[in-house]
Amino acid sequence: MTLFTGTVGFYRQYRPGIPEEVAVVLDQAAPQARPRRLLDVGTGTGLVAESLLGRFDDIIAIDNDAEMLAAAESALRPALPSGSELTLIETTAEDFVPPAGWRADLVTICRAFHWLDQAAVLRLLDQQVTPHGAVAIFGDNSFWAADSSWKRDVRAVVQEFLGEERRAGAGTFNHHDRPYSEIMAESPFCEVEEIRVPVHRTWTADSVLGYLYSTTFAAPHLFGDRLGEFETSVKAALAEHSGDDTFPEDNEFLIRIGRRPQE
Repeated sequence: MTLFTGTVGFYRQYRPGIPEEVAVVLDQAAPQARPRRLLDVGTGTGLVAESLLGRFDDIIAIDNDAEMLAAAESALRPALPSGSELTLIETTAEDFVPPAGWRADLVTICRAFHWLDQAAVLRLLDQQVTPHGAVAIFGDNSFWAADSSWKRDVRAVVQEFLGEERRAGAGTFNHHDRPYSEIMAESPFCEVEEIRVPVHRTWTADSVLGYLYSTTFAAPHLFGDRLGEFETSVKAALAEHSGDDTFPEDNEFLIRIGRRPQE
């Protein structure tokens, strides 16, 4: 089992995709000369690669979860522009070896850097990225951050059923205290630019539950025979905040773009 076992269907349907404004920032971060190569690390169901189709000629997307990669294949292959290349590889970032002579103009790591051996992966990428290429590490805030009253109540229900500590599959989540920009500043990609892209979303009770089931901290199997009870409790908590089943969210993507110093 991987950390995301049993979540893939919910992940593809309910995880928010990559906004066009974020895709534009990523596109502009990479050298513009063709052909352009993208390495998407921890691709999951392919949300980042999907947002950048047509902007890169050769995409390699990696993940260690075979079910996630199968979902990415189903979504991306039919949408692949003519003349573009797409390769999906089941591997970890730590074990990935690119094809001979292949180097990325842009590496994307979205909502996944916390799972990696961060310093080691950044060192490995030094051999996998073109001289003027960039590494983009980015993501938006998880529901666990609970930056609104309705999210706090939803998190409280999760904690009531699964415990106070944030779960990560069978274990608990290992929090990282250092900002990613500091970690990047100690890597070969030490010139770091931060860009924030605000995003507004509106959720329903069903999409909130679908999102929760896409996470490692509230995957369906964690609730055992109490899953129905959990759903009832979440819907009851949300009903206290809305009479029309709409729940607004103001979030943002924080994008950290790292480059090597140029002489």
